[in-house]
Amino acid sequence: MTTVDFAAFVEKLADVAADTILPFFRTALFAEDKNAGGMFDPVTEADRAAEVAMRHLIQATFPEHGIIGEEFGSVQSEAEYVWVLDPIDGTKSFIAGMPVWGSLIGLLHNGRPAYGMMVQPFTLERFTGDGRGAVWRGPGCDHRMTERKLATRGCHGLAQATLMTTSPLLYTASKLTAFRRVEARARLSRYGGDCYAFAMLAAGHVNCVIESGLQIYDIVPSSRSSKGGRNCHMLDGGSPAKGGDVVASCDARTHDEALSLLQG
Repeated sequence: MTTVDFAAFVEKLADVAADTILPFFRTALFAEDKNAGGMFDPVTEADRAAEVAMRHLIQATFPEHGIIGEEFGSVQSEAEYVWVLDPIDGTKSFIAGMPVWGSLIGLLHNGRPAYGMMVQPFTLERFTGDGRGAVWRGPGCDHRMTERKLATRGCHGLAQATLMTTSPLLYTASKLTAFRRVEARARLSRYGGDCYAFAMLAAGHVNCVIESGLQIYDIVPSSRSSKGGRNCHMLDGGSPAKGGDVVASCDARTHDEALSLLQG
C-alpha cells in the first residue's frame, strides 16, 4: 500500500473532525489552560472530542498504525505508518470566534512526512498535499465547491514580501530579535495565522512564514498540505518530524535573505 491509497481515508478523518468540532464553534465554550502559570495554552472539549473521534477511526481501520496527537500523546510511534493529529491548530482563534484555525492530519511513512491535510470546516476549505503537489478545495466565486492546484507567488526579495508568524509572544528574546530583523525588511507583516499561514503561502497570498517552537503535530501536516512552498527549513537543520523553529518561503531569493537575517 502506498500513501496515495490513504487519500480517501484522510477525507473520512477530515469529515469526522469537522462534524465533531463545528457544533462547538462560536459557543460559550470553556477553555482549560494546559500551561497554568505560563503563557496561556488553551484546550477545549472540541479539541479532545475531535482527536478521540479520529483516533477511534484510525484504530478501527488500521490497528497496526501508530498515532501521535496533541491531546492524547503517542501510540505505536515506531510503526511503519504513523498518523499525526492536531484536532484544532489555532485554539486561541477558535475560542475567540475567529475562523483562522484548522484541523491538521498528517501521515508519516517510516518516520518521514508523506501526506497532509489542513481542513477548515467553517469555511469549507481543505488544503491537501503529498510532497509532489498541493490542492485546495472550497467554495468558489459562485459559491459552488471547486478545486485547484496550489502554486506559490514569487517576489523580488523581502522588500516585496508578505511575512507571517503566529505571534511574537511565542519567541524567546534572542529569537524575537532575529525575527524583527526579517520583519523590518518585509513589505507587510501579519500575525495570527497558525496553520493558515502555511496554507496561504502555498496558495500564493503570503511569501514567507516564520514560526518558533512548533511541535510535530503543528508542522508534519503543514509540510505536506502546504507543499506549494518550495523552500522550507527547520532552523536547527533537523526534520519536520521532530518539530522546532521553521522558515518557509515562496522562492529561493526570499528564503535565502530571510535565513541570512535570522542567522545574524
